[in-house]
Amino acid sequence: MKKIIALTFMLLLGGGLLTGCNTMEGFGEDVENAGEEIEEEAS
Repeated sequence: MKKIIALTFMLLLGGGLLTGCNTMEGFGEDVENAGEEIEEEAS
C-alpha cells in the first residue's frame, strides 16, 4: 500500500513540475493538492 501511495505522490509531483508551475506559490499549491489526493486515497 505504501508503494502505491509513494508512486501516486511521485506521479502527481512530477506532473505538477512538468506542467510548468513558474512560481513557488504555484509549486506549493501543487504539493498541497498532491497531499490532499494522497489523504483521500489513504482514507
